Amino acid sequence: MPLEINLPQDSDIDGDVLIGGAVINPGYYPFTDSDSIEALIRAAGGVTGNADLTVLELYIPEAGGEIGPQKIDINRAEAWLLDALPGIGPTRAQAIVDYRQENGPFRSIGEITRVDGIGTAIYEQIESLITVSEQ
Repeated sequence: MPLEINLPQDSDIDGDVLIGGAVINPGYYPFTDSDSIEALIRAAGGVTGNADLTVLELYIPEAGGEIGPQKIDINRAEAWLLDALPGIGPTRAQAIVDYRQENGPFRSIGEITRVDGIGTAIYEQIESLITVSEQ
């Protein structure tokens, strides 16, 4: 039986939604009250092969609550998302994607220093902003 949520008619809902778990590109995505859950999941690249589609978690924070930054999964992120990391830029972002395609997934975040152009200084800028998923 589907869950029905009734909100006051005069409330417009829009903002950012954090989509995480078993999706291809977890992160924050803009939404409006006309977006369906399916559309939001598609915006996150769709579900992974091991997603349990019988369970969906929904969390609504209190107003004024602070939401922490979402880490970028360097095993799944596309170049445009990696480009947003400090010190990376489009050339290094593409190098990360190319390295991953040639060598397989990263086993730890420290392995990103094996990518040409990413040394200790850049790693120290991004280490708190990245993560690796199990593939």
